Amino acid sequence: MAIDVTVLGAGIFGLSCAWSLVRRGARVRVVDPGGVGAGSSGGVVGALAPHVPEQWNEKKAFQLDSLLMAERWWAEVAAVGGTDPGYGRLGRLQPVADEAALTLARGRAEGAAALWPDGISWSVEEAPDGWSPPSPTGLVIRDTLSARLHPAKACTALAAALRARGSVIDVEGPPQGLVLHATGWRGLAAMQDDRGHAAGNGVKGQAILLDLDRRDQPQLYVDGLHIIPHADGTTAIGSTSERDFDAPDTTDAQLDDVLARACAAVPALTGASVLQRWAGVRPRARSRAPLLGAWPGRPGHFIANGGFKIGFGMAPKVAEVMADLMLTGRDTIPEPFRSDHLAPPSAPV
Repeated sequence: MAIDVTVLGAGIFGLSCAWSLVRRGARVRVVDPGGVGAGSSGGVVGALAPHVPEQWNEKKAFQLDSLLMAERWWAEVAAVGGTDPGYGRLGRLQPVADEAALTLARGRAEGAAALWPDGISWSVEEAPDGWSPPSPTGLVIRDTLSARLHPAKACTALAAALRARGSVIDVEGPPQGLVLHATGWRGLAAMQDDRGHAAGNGVKGQAILLDLDRRDQPQLYVDGLHIIPHADGTTAIGSTSERDFDAPDTTDAQLDDVLARACAAVPALTGASVLQRWAGVRPRARSRAPLLGAWPGRPGHFIANGGFKIGFGMAPKVAEVMADLMLTGRDTIPEPFRSDHLAPPSAPV
């Protein structure tokens, strides 16, 4: 089969872009030596949470569009491939610590009312009984935009949908046709900008998966931790942010601290059996926004990388704008995300 596009990388950006390309009729091959979801995309947390509705900018608007697209987008992936990514828009609860936090939260509620569409809200309310973060004020922030999915299962679901549409996913092979580089943190570190700096780096995260079924409950955000009830009856907690690390895939005592903090904040977690301890390195571009677009000096080569902590939430719209660019030349990539500042490679990559 002749190939129109080769996608290098089977993480969330690579698979999502491949899916949008296939939906538009392109013949796509995905190549990744580690297989599907081998890097940070094969994690367990999956918090699809919005930026706060204030100081609005292009990045926040792009993310809002993507989060609003997500329900229908993931439903189609599941229907075509027959595999459930675990998506659910059940919202999120956060405690309100004090009067200053309450004032800030109410201001953000006004911002959400102005910026978010009808039916999606950011509100302050009495903390519910049961599944809720303890709050010094007795109040919580509830947003109804936040959603969850299981990252590793979402990647598996995308791979199943791609294969159902005739795409091939290989561990090796020469690129053919247009080439999309979605090669994670190592790929970012190998690229340089026009000032000679690396395009990005990796930030390690550790997370834990518990045998605790709260599948119909919202996610919680407390003490800097995401607590995510999954559709399969597990609950994930994460994560650390480690800029200095020696072992990318190894967990350590920092994860024990994450679990202890989570149990202290949400006693319902205490005593649940640990199903999985996970670690991986997330790609962080220098701008902290995704890095998207054509690769300067390499005709026919494109980049989609740098999802960092928001890659799964950004993925549906990243995939659509990259498919637009690659197949039709239509460029709607926001200025903060653009790859124009990258230097042409000094040697073949």
